[in-house]
Amino acid sequence: MIGYVTLGTNDLPRATAFYDALLGELGARRALDLGRLIGWAVKPGQPMLAVCTPFDGQPASVGNGSMVALLADSPEQVDALYRKALELGGSDAGEPGFRTDNYYGCYFRDLDGNKLNFFCIKRG
Repeated sequence: MIGYVTLGTNDLPRATAFYDALLGELGARRALDLGRLIGWAVKPGQPMLAVCTPFDGQPASVGNGSMVALLADSPEQVDALYRKALELGGSDAGEPGFRTDNYYGCYFRDLDGNKLNFFCIKRG
């Protein structure tokens, strides 16, 4: 069910070096590099751990820059889950849509303000 987890950092080069070494011990390698976000996985299609500088430009803290991403089956399921989260009292943090050519996702905050994401990878 979990696709990836992000952890905020105020020093991306230092965090990247740390996780390159630490996660390398598990056989994980860099699977994603978006400049401000670096992710590691053991193999393609498996859950990933990522570090990033917070999108809002504020300092990273426990929680700021952190998000739980949950894998969905399709863009339609992402849309439905987003609507359900808002229906249940969650708040919008990014409407559903493509973020890259094949990454479709939405962002929301739960009732306690925790940031979550539903996403799918559209394969050609």
